Amino acid sequence: MLFWIFRAIWAAVVVVAPALGVWVASSLAAYRNGPVWLVCAAGLLLFPIVPVAWDMLSELLRRRRAHRRDRRVLTAWDRIVLRTLVVNLAVLTALLWSRPEAVFTAISTRGDWFLEGAEHPLAGRARAGLLQAADGLQWLYEAAHDNQYAELIETRPAEAPAPQPVPEDDAWSDPWERPPQPSPAPATEPAPTPEPAPASEPQAASGAAWPSPAEVHPAVLAMPAEARSSIDAVGRHLAASEPDPARRIKAIHDFVATHLAYDAASYLNRNVYPDQRAEAVFASRLAVCAGYANLMRAIAAVTGDEVVVVVGDARGLSREVEGESHAWNAARVDGRWYLIDATWDSGHLKDGAFVREYRTDYLFVPPALIGVTHFPEEPAWQLREQPLTRGEFARQPMMRPKFFADGLQLVEPRRSQVTVAGEFAMSLDNPRGRNLIVKAVPEDSSPAVECELTGTRAVSVSCGPLQKGTYAVRIYTSPTLYGTYQGVGELQVHASG
Repeated sequence: MLFWIFRAIWAAVVVVAPALGVWVASSLAAYRNGPVWLVCAAGLLLFPIVPVAWDMLSELLRRRRAHRRDRRVLTAWDRIVLRTLVVNLAVLTALLWSRPEAVFTAISTRGDWFLEGAEHPLAGRARAGLLQAADGLQWLYEAAHDNQYAELIETRPAEAPAPQPVPEDDAWSDPWERPPQPSPAPATEPAPTPEPAPASEPQAASGAAWPSPAEVHPAVLAMPAEARSSIDAVGRHLAASEPDPARRIKAIHDFVATHLAYDAASYLNRNVYPDQRAEAVFASRLAVCAGYANLMRAIAAVTGDEVVVVVGDARGLSREVEGESHAWNAARVDGRWYLIDATWDSGHLKDGAFVREYRTDYLFVPPALIGVTHFPEEPAWQLREQPLTRGEFARQPMMRPKFFADGLQLVEPRRSQVTVAGEFAMSLDNPRGRNLIVKAVPEDSSPAVECELTGTRAVSVSCGPLQKGTYAVRIYTSPTLYGTYQGVGELQVHASG
């Protein structure tokens, strides 16, 4: 019995080894919008073409050595199995060695490409098994991935925080499975017009609330020149001006977001960064994310607030689904940790230049929402009872917190990257009746495709037919029809034409 069990396992190698090679290679092709059919056809080289041809050549050379009558120990089948294993291990090793980050991202996001659209329960179980197997290779990505900002951080947290239970009634505990949101009731009579607060004293909610109005803290707006002379002077001014801990953290966030400009040239160069220590960026007023995070921590040290720097990866519009190196902050308020990204709240890059655009989208943002765009190296800094794996992070559609703050919910598709034959379809729930624009932006910089939207509450989006290529399908929202539309999310779409 043991002999036959061993023989069955030995024979299974012929199926499993080539299947792994084809799975990895075809997932890479699907992820990069390459010819998946060609990769699958080339899988015939892994078995049987190369192993059988190798054995036939070996046998031919052996027969030519007539003076040697060596006796075969292995059967022809055993030799083919061994050669199949060697060939496929060589291919897999080459792929993993040359492109470990790309391989992991490909199999964790598109490893189930051949099940796309399949709804059968067996397909669901197969999909879950494939993605779970892919998640098991997270160590491969982390072994090859270096955070380019990690060495620029002045002080790292001494220890990770304990998991923070989420209240059962928290609307943001799972942004992808929120309960149905009611539509606003129609007004029966005009609401009284509230008297506006003085411009110099914007009214903001107390406590670590999200979302909060994009209004710079009064202590920052009214900060005298002498209070801006040093980090110590800034911290003392904010500590004296704001007694509420959460509002004081907001003031620090607001000062950093408005005092610094993003160093676009250094970011685009990516080889050499200027000094990112707090004192250096405070003086130069120019920084990348590490400088923003260092300065926020340094000011908080003066005000007596607990703020640490978190490093990891983040992804926004026009970025790969796995993200890129980044640094942000965590602040403890009344015993509870909150996540903050002053860099992303300071503005954005456009045509290689920094454009100031103060926001509060990433101030005290709930962990489940920032977890769509930010993935810390240390899982505990996700501040979730059940942290996401890197594969789960990459599979999430790339929606910014503003998408959820506008009450929107993505119904279909629920993946960061999909492949379509020609037309891309998307469904949104829009209970607040936000004005929407959706565009399919080609990777090759050709003109964007305007997508057609139908419906007000249940919005159906149709983009296409799309020409063969890769597109970023971007969602823009505005509270008014003719106002400024802000990008709130993106999906990557591969069109096969």
